[in-house]
Amino acid sequence: MKYGFEDFVQYLEENSHYRIVQKLIPNTTKKRVAKYSKWAKMRLVCEELGPTFVKFGQILSNRPDLVPLELTFELEKLQDHVPHMSETMAKSVVETELNNKVEHLFAWFEPIPFASASVAQVHKVTLHSGKRIALKIQRPGIYEVIIEDIKVMYRIAHLIERRIPSLKSFDPVGLVKNFEASILKELDFIHESINVQRFYNNLAKDNSLEQFARAPKVYQEFTTSKVLALEFISGIKIDKIEELKSHDIDIKVTARRLAISFFKQIFEYGFFHADPHPGNLLVLPNNHIGYLDFGMMGSMLPRDILIFGKLFIAISNKDVKKLIRVLQQLSNNAAILNRRDLELDINEFIEKYYVRDVHKNEMSTILMELKDIIIAHGLKVPTYFFLFARALVTIEGVLDKLDPNLEQFEMVKPYLRNSVSKRYHPITMGMKIVNSIVELTDYIDEFPMDLKNAIRKINSGQIKVDLTHKGIDPMVHTLQRITKQLIAAFIMVALIIGASLFIIFEISPLWKGISILGMASFALAVTLGFGMVTNIKKGDYDY
Repeated sequence: MKYGFEDFVQYLEENSHYRIVQKLIPNTTKKRVAKYSKWAKMRLVCEELGPTFVKFGQILSNRPDLVPLELTFELEKLQDHVPHMSETMAKSVVETELNNKVEHLFAWFEPIPFASASVAQVHKVTLHSGKRIALKIQRPGIYEVIIEDIKVMYRIAHLIERRIPSLKSFDPVGLVKNFEASILKELDFIHESINVQRFYNNLAKDNSLEQFARAPKVYQEFTTSKVLALEFISGIKIDKIEELKSHDIDIKVTARRLAISFFKQIFEYGFFHADPHPGNLLVLPNNHIGYLDFGMMGSMLPRDILIFGKLFIAISNKDVKKLIRVLQQLSNNAAILNRRDLELDINEFIEKYYVRDVHKNEMSTILMELKDIIIAHGLKVPTYFFLFARALVTIEGVLDKLDPNLEQFEMVKPYLRNSVSKRYHPITMGMKIVNSIVELTDYIDEFPMDLKNAIRKINSGQIKVDLTHKGIDPMVHTLQRITKQLIAAFIMVALIIGASLFIIFEISPLWKGISILGMASFALAVTLGFGMVTNIKKGDYDY
């Protein structure tokens, strides 16, 4: 009521229920909050309700498929406004968790935290070795507060499902359940320490010349579920443009290195920082980029990386049909109800993309526009899609302040091509073929027993078979195509093995010391391979 009770009153008015509710809101309140939009009021309500609702709002800001875009922009501004806990209380948590006195554990414990939020605060600490670390300490009792708040959320979600049928399709209870799992992970600092270590290891294993990122080291001996000890990294906040310039740092080089480090996380490591706002990014000496706060991370399977690689390549090549196939893969091969309309929408999207100048460099804009098309045609967008898109929106905002002319899409193309080419590398393809043959051989061994068991169940009446000839022709066509591909694969493998033997044992006739029969076998195997790839790309479609 403090912020107008606006949306609920409007809903009740539209449904002619409880008109008296609107009279409960004083005129002074209406005047006081009139300067805020209804979306800003929702953000203010979340901030006042405390840490659970702040976190919930932040997670909802990643779901533009569920809430209006204007609201997602407001929810991204959510901040924790809480005073820091006392030095005595902070030390008490540390001593309880680490089973030792602070004076014995550390040479110096900074009494005032340099960062504070509703869930935890961070103190500078010096080890007896002289090494400085950042000690993140969880507020006592916060777990119990969040558990109680989640119970309230469940009650509200159940009420929404019963009373507002139009919102039931958004699965409010399921949304709270996902949030519960997410925030309970965040309350466990062991989970965050694993994120940091995983990110740190990815950077340590990258020996390329374009590795410009840095992550803090985890001090496991001082880390528990409520205390997290990380190496203290000192640098300049990436949005402090004038300060960067005063230290002779080339901000265009910084922008380029930030973009490279982020694209590497997505398309090479498959594990990326999902909240790269300026507060979590530092510029270090030698123009390196330091990452902080690893509570929100994104993970992508090799299959997902490949899909996004093919998606952006299809857009750059203006390949409508390829893009449709990729969107289907992104939606777990969901059925397309009206392919013709989808082709028209995709074609319109690509043509508009190639003639506009505004947002042309922004990959996030591409993803969000594609999201609208996907949802409009009844396809399902995976949850990680929005986390990826939101991270891109955030990083692009930082890059735009550093270098508005940075060609982001051109920079990412080599990583996109590499993610696709790794999939179709001859060695990778060969290993897949060998693995498929091994699996097929294993299945052939098991098939007689499976068949015998099935026949026994049919004879004993445990299985009843009711065959209806309805749409079986496409399935038969698919089975025939798969059979042909398997036969071709067997022949190709046989030719490769035979060719290798011809060349190794120098079977005549020879040409410059190489067996002509071996070269011919290799050539035939390559031809068969190209034929198989073409057939696989074509799929079951007739176009």
